[in-house]
Order: sequence, then structure tokens, then C-alpha cells
Amino acid sequence: MNLPSSITDLLHAGLGNLASYLAAHVLLCLLPAFYIAGAMTALIPKETVTRFLGRNTPKYISYPASALAGFLLAVCSCTVIPLFAGIYKKGAGLGPAVTFLFVAPAINILALVYTGGVIGMDLAIARLVLSLAFGIGIGIIMALLFQRADAEHDAATDAMFAGQAAMRRSSVIFLLLLVALLIAGTFQFDFLKHSYAEITLPIRGMDGFQDYLYRLVPFDPSRGEEGVTAQGAILIGMLALIGLASWKGIENIFDGFNIWTWISTALVGLTLLIAALGMTPHPNGLTISITGKFLGVSLSVIALAWMLKKKLTEDETRDFLWESWKFVKQIFPLLIVGVFIVGIIRELIRPEWIEALAGQNTLPGNFIGVVFGVFMYFPTLVEVPIAQMFLQLGMHRGPLLAYLISDPELSLQSILITAAIIGRFKAWVYVAWVALFSTLAGLIYGSWMDGTGMGLVILYLVSFISLLSGALWLVSRRNSQKIMVAH
Repeated sequence: MNLPSSITDLLHAGLGNLASYLAAHVLLCLLPAFYIAGAMTALIPKETVTRFLGRNTPKYISYPASALAGFLLAVCSCTVIPLFAGIYKKGAGLGPAVTFLFVAPAINILALVYTGGVIGMDLAIARLVLSLAFGIGIGIIMALLFQRADAEHDAATDAMFAGQAAMRRSSVIFLLLLVALLIAGTFQFDFLKHSYAEITLPIRGMDGFQDYLYRLVPFDPSRGEEGVTAQGAILIGMLALIGLASWKGIENIFDGFNIWTWISTALVGLTLLIAALGMTPHPNGLTISITGKFLGVSLSVIALAWMLKKKLTEDETRDFLWESWKFVKQIFPLLIVGVFIVGIIRELIRPEWIEALAGQNTLPGNFIGVVFGVFMYFPTLVEVPIAQMFLQLGMHRGPLLAYLISDPELSLQSILITAAIIGRFKAWVYVAWVALFSTLAGLIYGSWMDGTGMGLVILYLVSFISLLSGALWLVSRRNSQKIMVAH
């Protein structure tokens, strides 16, 4: 074994994974998500959030509301993190916020439909039902375990956002336009993917540049890997410019706006438009495709720019840009580290291990499915063909479901970022519960697939829930007594 060569290969795998991720997934997913999180923090009064997601809101309102919000947004595990941070910072209870964090990527409607078509509707239904039930369950568990910390967080947000005025109509429209931007950029509807016009620019050498990038960052589509396109390389460069301009224009925004503030904002809009275009290099030049996605993003960007200039007050604009930038600084570095490490670990994992470790519906086999979900993160929808590959390599359908539930929840970068938002201890407790419930989901579904009667499967599930409920009741009672003594 050539150690220097092996280290070089691993570093290359990590950097390649990072480059392809930045090129393909950051702009139309994460940038709008950061802005939505910033807008929620800056523009939405705490009372609006806590009315539906607060720790004191009745559970029959807060948990279904958070699950419904997650279901409707249909975002991946990285995109949901800024949104989770936004609602949690604004006063959402830990339980409903965690339910939102779990449900949004787990029961992504696009992934469910794709799962049903590629692997089987039985697995898609199991993924939907168990993810929804376990997402609400994990949220309730986290709220019970951390009652005191949740109360302190609620009091802190009371102090932070005291006296905030009611939300203006223009702020509501601005937030909805940001959501529309996210939808236009990420949803895979046919009318958004369709090309309505094409323009060929006589730019020579783009095909050679594309080939060079493919050699520089080799990839295997069968393993869910993505290369860096010429368009992706341009977008990475634009992303660097946005970071530099934002540092100069937003970092000290409370000292006043400057030219860099508006340059950074304009660069974001321009970059989103470039990302929404279709670009095809060929020997005769570069073909630009005007897609439905580009039209939707263009309309959203124009409307947002007009709202920013004409309808938001100077204070609202400043707070919105500052809060968005704060989320970027908090989350983006951890995301980069996590994606880089995942690229290295993915290089080490061999597909032939799958049949040996997860070929049967056992407790270790399902746990291995969860581990694969942590270290073999793939973007939304990509996990489905990867799951199909696992199935073809001999993975049992039980561990396969455990993988599909844990993959959107427990990617390494998501764990790191969640820890930065709610604290390391809470984050690792959340990880443990997700791992436990994902393993349990795989065991239940796998047992049913192996011929165990539905009645017996339900009995196992009810017994587990009963034991868990009893233990949580004792924990809740003990926490309540501690809080009463403290007061």
C-alpha cells in the first residue's frame, strides 16, 4: 500500500465531493434558504411563530403544524438547517422545531414519489408513515428531555425580540417571494425543467474546459457522485465573489450601508440567474437554454429586488441582510467541513461490504443501514438510485428503509451544524434518537417483508412505544419537580 498515494486519493475525493456539491447544490437550494431564515428572524414577530410552534402551544397544534410545514417545503437535509435555525431562534419550541427538522427532508414529496416508482410503493408508504410518526415522536421526546433548557430558550427569545412590531404585509409578501424563489430553483416539475429557447454563443474552448474539469474531478454516477461542469466552475467563482463582497458590505452593516452591500446583493441575484440557466458546451461554442426554472427565478429575483428597494424599511433591510449573513457564517463553514469529510469516508466504503453487513434484517444490519446514511450522504432524490444500487448489491429491504430514513437526517454536516445551533449535547441526543428510530423502522418493515404477521408487528411496535412512554413520563415528572423546586 502506497501511503502518500492513498492520502492523495482521499484528499482528492474530499475536494472533489466538495467542489461538486458547491457547484450543483448550494446556490438554488442553500442561498434562498439562508435568506428565508434571515427574513424569518428579522421580519416575523416572535408571537407569530410561537402561536403555532411555541413550546406552550397545544401539542395537537404545534406538532402537526411543524410536520405539515416540513412536508410542504420538500427540502433536503442541508437546506432545512437554516430554516430550522430560523424558527428555533425566533422562539419555536425545541420539540416542534426538531419535528420540522426531521420531517422536511424525510418525507420530501418528490423523494417519496421517486422511491415508489423506482423501489416500490410499499417502501415509499412505509417511509412516509414511519417518518411522520417518528418525527413527531422524536420532537416530543426532545421537548420532554430538555424542558428546562427549552423554557430558558423561550425566555431568552422573549428578551431578544421584546417590543417587536406586528408583521407588515410587505414583509409577508417578501417572505413568500423568497419561498417562491426556493421552489422555482429546486422543484423538479416538467414545466420548470423544460427549455423554451436556446442561444448559442460562439465561445470557443468551453468543451475543452468541461473535459478538463471531468478529468480534474473524476466521478462515478453509479455511486451517486457528481462531477463539476463548466457552469458549476463559474458558479463556484461567483460564490467566492459573493463571500468577499458580503464580508466587506454586510459584516459592519450597522455602521451603515456601503457600495459593497449592494454589490453583494446584486451578485447573489446574478448568480442565481446563472445557476438557473441550462449550459451545454460543445465544439462550436456554448448553448444557453432558457428554462422554466430560469423564468421562475428571474421573476422572483426581480420582485424581491423591487420589494427590497421600495417596500422594506431601511431597518428591515439591514436586519434582513445581517441575519442572513449571520446564518451563513454560522452554518456554511461547518457544511464545507462536513461535505469534505463525507467525500473522504465515501471513498473508503466498499460496495461489497453491503451484502455482508446488511444482507439480513437483523439489529446490526439495520444499524449498519443507519451508519451508511451518516457517512454516505447524497443530495435529495440521489439517495433513491443509490438505495436501488444497495438493493441490487444484496441489502435487505429492512436496512434499506433504515438507510433511507437516516440518510436525510444524519448526514455528518447536518450533525455538525445542528450542534452549533442547539448545542452539542442536545444534538447528539437527537442523533441517538434518530438512529434508534431509524433502526426500529427498518426492523419493523423488514420483519413484515420477511413474513411476520401485521398483528405481531403492531404488537412489537405498541410494546416499544408503551415502554418508551412510561420512561418518558418518569423523566417528565422528574423534570417538572426540578423546575418547581428551582422556582
